[in-house]
Amino acid sequence: MLEYHSVAELAQAASEAGKSIAAVTLRDQAQQMGKSESEVFALMRGKLAIMQEAAAQGMIGRLHSASGISGGDGKKMYRYAREGSLTGPFCARAIARALAIAEYNAAMGRIVAAPTAGSCGILPAAVLTMLEEGGASEESAVMGLFTAGAIGMVIAQEASVSGAEGGCQAECGSAAAMAAAAMVEMAGGSPQMAANAVAMALKNQMGLVCDPVAGLVEVPCVKRNAGGVMCAITAAEMALAGIGSVIPVDEVIAAMREVGAALPAELRETAKGGLAATPTGLALKQKIFG
Repeated sequence: MLEYHSVAELAQAASEAGKSIAAVTLRDQAQQMGKSESEVFALMRGKLAIMQEAAAQGMIGRLHSASGISGGDGKKMYRYAREGSLTGPFCARAIARALAIAEYNAAMGRIVAAPTAGSCGILPAAVLTMLEEGGASEESAVMGLFTAGAIGMVIAQEASVSGAEGGCQAECGSAAAMAAAAMVEMAGGSPQMAANAVAMALKNQMGLVCDPVAGLVEVPCVKRNAGGVMCAITAAEMALAGIGSVIPVDEVIAAMREVGAALPAELRETAKGGLAATPTGLALKQKIFG
């Protein structure tokens, strides 16, 4: 099984080879699977196509979840982005895509868990916005997914991507870190810049609890996807500006693991604390489940 245990070592290996993290990951994946790089690339292109379809369907705004508490916000945000927004079309449309894909997941649409269903909107929103608003090529978008995959593998090996195990920092935080690294390499940044982006994205999501109202991956999960993609964009921008992380990336991942272990059970996907335990959260649970 292909395993990566250190972002720093991964970035160093890519730098020494004169390649991107994406190129190293594609090479290693092809070797492990016994396929050519073009075959593995084609498989990842298929995942990109699923992401594009999920974003498109989510922004139509016709689907709502069975609970009725999510759906339609991606469409509202995309319309707002067309009319003008505080942050401009790039960020506003990234938010719209993140909302749309997360809502599509809640409505039982077909998505790519990246790295989880609860955080499924963050990475696609970042990559698709680079592709459709930022002038990136389809090839770079597919390669960005390889970058993200490698980062996700390290986090999964050394910490967690499970909300039940590490809180929402493990889901949306990991997704934001994966997205930030992908954006950096799609923009032509170095492997070390990508590593710094991972560290800064994780630091800005550290401690985020998992408190789904009524136990459903809808509130606050959908809107946390929007916050996660903005975190990814911020981290990528800082890294591309040459700003580094004072705390090395792998130490940040280790700290995230420790913070997740310290969270009480009420704040790890049990729906017994946080927003799930508010009067409105409890009322929604009663309304949905009786």
